[in-house]
Amino acid sequence: MQRNIAYKNFVKYALWSVVFALYTSLGCIYLFLPPMMAVLFLFFRRSLQTEDTLLLFFVLIDIFVLETQKGFLAFSVLIYFMLMQRFVVPKIDQSINVAHLRNFLYVFITYFGYIVFSMLLSQIFLIQGISIDYYIVYYITVEFLIVSVLA
Repeated sequence: MQRNIAYKNFVKYALWSVVFALYTSLGCIYLFLPPMMAVLFLFFRRSLQTEDTLLLFFVLIDIFVLETQKGFLAFSVLIYFMLMQRFVVPKIDQSINVAHLRNFLYVFITYFGYIVFSMLLSQIFLIQGISIDYYIVYYITVEFLIVSVLA
């Protein structure tokens, strides 16, 4: 008797989403755990390229979990990812052919671009911006290694 699960992608994505939510919760306590914004952007980009709506759904859930755990403005990461996917990524893909350099730029622009985007939003809405610390360099290094393995 053959047992074939019809929703194995659903189970895989749901499990990944739960693990990410637990990881993000631990990341608020332990600062040496990077927030995995670049990894989320990688999966966001992959879901749009392959038109995988189930993956996009779970990535959106993970984006909202990240925003609430880190205290970011609501929907700011999602809007930033959409703007980056629409305007920045095509220019990077068009001008850079080396995959590792492209991945490093994605990680770098994900972090520093979001900081600039968040500062812009804080000036527009007259709210306090996010704090910047020296852990960002560590986060970029760790996430570049992770994105290099995943991509």
